[in-house]
Amino acid sequence: MTSVLEIKDLHASIEGKQVLKGVNLKVRQGEVHAIMGPNGSGKSTLSLVVMGHPKYVVDKGEILFKGKNILDMKPNERSALGLFLAFQYPLEIQGVGFSQFLMSALRTKNQKISVMDFRKTLDEKLKLLGLEKSFAERSLNVGFSGGEKKRAEVLQLAMLNPEIAIMDETDSGLDIDSLKVVANAVNKMRSPEFGALVITHYQRLLNYLQPDIVHVFIDGKIIETGTNELAHELEKGGYIGFMKKAGIEAGLNVIR
Repeated sequence: MTSVLEIKDLHASIEGKQVLKGVNLKVRQGEVHAIMGPNGSGKSTLSLVVMGHPKYVVDKGEILFKGKNILDMKPNERSALGLFLAFQYPLEIQGVGFSQFLMSALRTKNQKISVMDFRKTLDEKLKLLGLEKSFAERSLNVGFSGGEKKRAEVLQLAMLNPEIAIMDETDSGLDIDSLKVVANAVNKMRSPEFGALVITHYQRLLNYLQPDIVHVFIDGKIIETGTNELAHELEKGGYIGFMKKAGIEAGLNVIR
């Protein structure tokens, strides 16, 4: 059975300020969705709420995955169920080796994997992302450049192989070569067993990923959905036209 992430009329707030204002979205395995929106529209908040960040309060709505309402689940339980979040700003963890971290994450998901098989798979994924083997022996994200941190996020994605991945502005801070490498790695994961929700400001990443469905996200909700052509329309005309169409004032400033 195909796993589905379904968000129904989701409202969420932080410190008493409502950020999400009725999000409706359905992402299935085998699909790549893109969410595009301006700064402050609530895109990153959506990703954090789906994964259960305790800072945010869900005021109304449901988040269903595999038919289960996951709102009462802890982040690690949501991950074990088959969800994954690639962070916009990955954390540095001093003293924790990257390969050690990955092995622990795999075993937390109850995957029985030998050290030999783990190393073989890790070496394959490092090569896919253009990274040296020594990369995995460094402390997690400590001293990494912005591009290395984003590649590290995609390396985790490739190793953990979730059913649905949420990628929060993975293209942020990447040069064109790194962008191509990251997009290529995600494209190689595309299959009937893998679905993704890609959050971005710009159309350039989507030139390489070619999403099946594009959503325009403004003022805490999705205001329009279409094919990849919608991304090209946004690139040409910006968000102002969509804001006017939805009756939203330009220059809106919302907590992310």
